[in-house]
Amino acid sequence: MEVADALNTNNHGGGGGGKRKRGESVSTSTAATDVVDLSLLEAVEKSQSAAADVVVDIKTLKKLVLSFERRLRDNIAARLKHPNNPDKFADSEVDLHDDLQKLKVLAGAPELYPDLVNLNTIPSLLNLLSHDNTDIAIAVVQLLQDLTDEDVLEDNDEPARVLVEALIENNVLELLVQNLHRLSDSDLDEMAAVYNTLATIENLIEVKPAAAEMVCERTRLVRWLLGKIKAREFDSNKQYASEILAILLQSSMANQKKVGQMNGVDVLLQAVAMYKSKDPKSSDEAEMLENLFDCLCCLLMPLENKERFVKAEGVELMIIIMKQKKSAYGSAVRALDFAMTTYPPACERFVDVLGLKTAFAAFMDRRFSLFQVIRSSELKDHIPIPVNKRNKKEQYQEELEERIISLIASLFGGILRGSRRERLLSKFVENECEKIDRLMELYMRYSDRVKSETERLDNLVFDDLEMDEEEKYNRKLESGLYTLQLIAVILGHLWCSENSQMRARIELLLKQQKLTKNHIRDILQEYHDNIGDVDGLEEKERAQAKIQKFISAF
Repeated sequence: MEVADALNTNNHGGGGGGKRKRGESVSTSTAATDVVDLSLLEAVEKSQSAAADVVVDIKTLKKLVLSFERRLRDNIAARLKHPNNPDKFADSEVDLHDDLQKLKVLAGAPELYPDLVNLNTIPSLLNLLSHDNTDIAIAVVQLLQDLTDEDVLEDNDEPARVLVEALIENNVLELLVQNLHRLSDSDLDEMAAVYNTLATIENLIEVKPAAAEMVCERTRLVRWLLGKIKAREFDSNKQYASEILAILLQSSMANQKKVGQMNGVDVLLQAVAMYKSKDPKSSDEAEMLENLFDCLCCLLMPLENKERFVKAEGVELMIIIMKQKKSAYGSAVRALDFAMTTYPPACERFVDVLGLKTAFAAFMDRRFSLFQVIRSSELKDHIPIPVNKRNKKEQYQEELEERIISLIASLFGGILRGSRRERLLSKFVENECEKIDRLMELYMRYSDRVKSETERLDNLVFDDLEMDEEEKYNRKLESGLYTLQLIAVILGHLWCSENSQMRARIELLLKQQKLTKNHIRDILQEYHDNIGDVDGLEEKERAQAKIQKFISAF
């Protein structure tokens, strides 16, 4: 807050603390403005120089806190004594604001945070988030953002924990969100305060992950975030709102269910629908769109949200986005993959609205087959390019390919009989079984990749360490084993259909690669043996029985 803001007391009438409207000025001439500007610059330079020379220790801390508490008492007294005369408390507001600025120096000494908490300063600071003058509240938000900044808290785990615990115990989440609702994006200062509020909440969650569920349980932050995301205009705070919502959803089933109950699926579908036939105009807007799809995919974890997705015609929207082939194409595939995993109604809707044509067009598009190989003049074998050597475009295309494979596997898992099943199987017969050719091409490529990674792991030498089998298995999954397993599952479905044409094609392609059905059986067996019980013992047994059926058939 500038001094001019506080002294422009006509905007504090009736005991309120509203900000001066932007554009209003206390200057009467250009010359006067120049003089004020020069003096302000000189004062800023002096204060910065003085701040650089300050040694922040316990003595400095106590001095700063004592001064702040005195300014706070003076302001409270002035407002109580002259509630209807802003001229009488304007000076105390300026002094209070100045002391809040001075407290920022503590960000340079996070080791003093426990002392700050012990001085019982936190309640006084947080109460100012409800101050009638929004400039004071904004100053507190800026201070909290500085104190909890990730760079400041790095390597200061215990002081950070003490500060964050004290903040949360004194209702920082509730007070930040209450203040957030009175800030406007039409004012640049308040817009910056919105950003700083979201940054502070993110910082708190970084130190105390449980705060992600607390802020959803105790405040109206989710409603504010959804309202922000619904806005058609893009700005930096809409981008940040999408990022914060993704953080709240990514690891909390409770939050996923809560946001689903608040019509979150429909809000996110409306938000991404804006990009069904156009691309984002900037990298920041593109990042926001990716955040929105991250949110949508997180929401599609609970079963009830998959149902909401289907009812809101989310399947149809994702197919439209795929057909338009804009930048959201890959994200739409990912959302469909999440929606159809272990949820047959989404698979059925996908077939009913003619999604098979779109999905298999992507499956057959070899532009998505970018797992390249280096041909060595001295070696007969092809050497896979390590993941960290691939550029972002190649990684994106490979992820897209894997999502398409997962989507097709989900279709087979969700559509077990009837005309829809026949339509799905018929895709692998048409055009002389070209899709089986493509499937076996992918099978060989991922098989070679996993084989290469397995050999690499077997040849690694660790100093006094031995990689256990679980760690080796996880490394193989990361290198493409999971996708290879999904391809084997799809082949299992095709084989168990007992279609002679498909069986003959699979056997022919295996023979061309000098392989037998035992190769597929071995992949399936490893998959079978490593199915976990995250979804319960009954679900594990059901999944293993399905895979055992394929193993026996081969």
